[in-house]
Order: sequence, then C-alpha cells, then structure tokens
Amino acid sequence: MWKSGKRAIHYLHNLNAAAANVPASLIENGQKRVIDASLTLIRERAKLKGELVRALGGAVASTSLLGVPLGHNSSFLQGPAFAPPRIREAIWCGSTNSTTEVGKELNDPRVLTDVGDVPVQEIRDCGIDDDRLMAIISDSVKLVMEEDPLRPLVLGGDHSISFPVVRAVSEKLGGPVDILHLDAHPDIYHCFEGNKYSHASSFARIMEGGYARRLLQVGIRSITKEGRDQGNKFGVEQYEMRTFSRDRHALENLKLGDGVKGVYISLDIDCLDPAFAPGVSHIEPGGLSFRDVLNIIHNLQGDVVGADVVEFNPQRDTVDGMTAMVAAKLVRELTSKISK
Repeated sequence: MWKSGKRAIHYLHNLNAAAANVPASLIENGQKRVIDASLTLIRERAKLKGELVRALGGAVASTSLLGVPLGHNSSFLQGPAFAPPRIREAIWCGSTNSTTEVGKELNDPRVLTDVGDVPVQEIRDCGIDDDRLMAIISDSVKLVMEEDPLRPLVLGGDHSISFPVVRAVSEKLGGPVDILHLDAHPDIYHCFEGNKYSHASSFARIMEGGYARRLLQVGIRSITKEGRDQGNKFGVEQYEMRTFSRDRHALENLKLGDGVKGVYISLDIDCLDPAFAPGVSHIEPGGLSFRDVLNIIHNLQGDVVGADVVEFNPQRDTVDGMTAMVAAKLVRELTSKISK
C-alpha cells in the first residue's frame, strides 16, 4: 500500500480529539484559503519579476529561483528542508563576485531573479496531504513559467520535489523533456518504504507520467537490483562512477533536447564526492569532482528550460558552510546555462 509522507506531523492532526466536532467544511475552506494565498504570493512575485525583465528587454530566457523547502519525504534525514535560505545566503555572501565563470552578471535581473519559497511547512500544518502539496508545487512552477521569459531554477529540498517540478515544466511546454540527472543514487524505486513520493522514487513517477523522453543518470554509485531493473524498464541511461573514466568524454560532450521541449537538469548535491560536499544526508564516497560536474554542465549542448538543486543538508555542513558555497556555485553556473 502506498503511503505519502509517513513521517509527517501535521498540527491539525494533533488536534483530532479537539476538532472532532468541527465541520469538515470549515477545515476545507481554511485549507483552500491557505493554498490560494500561497499561490497568490508566487503569482504576484513572478508577475513583478517578469514585468521587470520584459521592461529591460533583451532576454530570451531568464532564470528565476523558486525555493521548495521540503524534507519530509527523505528516507533518512530531513535537513534539506532548511537548504533554500542557506543557498541564497551563500550566493550573495560577498566572499566572491557576482559574475559566473562564463561571464553572466547575476546582479542583472535579466539573468537572475527570485520569486521566493513555496510555504511548504505552513501548507502541511493545515493538514494538506502530499497529493495536494505536489499539485501546489507544480502550480507554483507553472506560475513562474507563465511570465515569459522566466524559467525555473528550483532550490530543494529533498529530491521528491523533482517530480512535481518536471511534471509542471513538461505540462506547461506541452511535451516531454530530456533530463540530465546528476546523483549518487538513481532515485527510481517504485515506491520506497511505501511512500510513492519518496525522494528515492521521484524518477519513477516522472517516467511513469511520460514527462521525459531520455533520462541520463550520471554519478551513480549506490544502486540496487531494483534500481537497475527500473532503469531497464524505463530505458534509463545510467552512467555509474565505476566506469566514469571510460564515459568521461561522452558525458562532457552531451547533446540533448532535439525533438523534445528542451533539457531539464536535476542536480543532487551528493553526486559530488563528499570531499567536495560533506553537507548531504547520504554520504557516498567515490563521486564526481566539482570540476567534473561543471564540465558536464558547461559543455552540454541543448536548451535548458529548467533545473533543480536538491539534497543539500545544512545540518551536516561544515562550520564554515563549505557545502552551501558549493550549492551556490552550482546555482550560479546553472543560471548561466539557462539565461540567454
């Protein structure tokens, strides 16, 4: 049996006894108001940023950050829920300049804007289940995309957020995308620990939904028989670290997105060797170097229509915030790939 967010603790659920005589319509109407308010905030912020970018002119595509501070679908630690503000802080901390490696200026709103966070905890505290929460995340992404030329770069959060984000991108563009997925794990279990929205099952939901034509998984070094079987079932191209030296040339010269609606990049911080990024929930030695990842991203040929950076866990980071800076640098370089 599928269970959603089995570790979730909702404020209203703790008041079952007190709320036993409360009309269901009262709760439902209250939940609807919270959902409407959440989407209104994203809509209005995206509208403002879109109007600004269009008024300035000259942007074909412009990256817009959207935070999704969700951690309850993690199978181990839930610290990724605290990541979005730490990543933003690192982006603008002042220890480095605001220019990306390829010369994009982050202070230019035509390159990067920010529409804030989906208020995940506030929504869940109203007793809203994961089916509706995932729909709210998808709707939030679509609101960003409605404001042409904005394109979403989503800050997680655990990897469960990739499903509603990719779903939204695919539905909004009217067809499947090609996905470049960098991760230590394939995250393609059918239903990990009974949770269909587990961070370990996000790409099973994506492939079942037909939201991706090609799925390339790079950096894999923790994979079970089910992970391989599911990969074969969905025709996933899995590149394991044990063969990276052989695969390097091909991975650093990828061409994706022809014949579909574009390319989506999903970047789990644990794709990196923990020497470069210790602040993750699942420490898995033997991963990619930081420059390996940047080479793959920089050299990718294709129209990047959206991306996410997930699974940074600030609760496991070093005192000086090393992994936060790594995540921020990845966001900066992904911005360079999206904005044009």
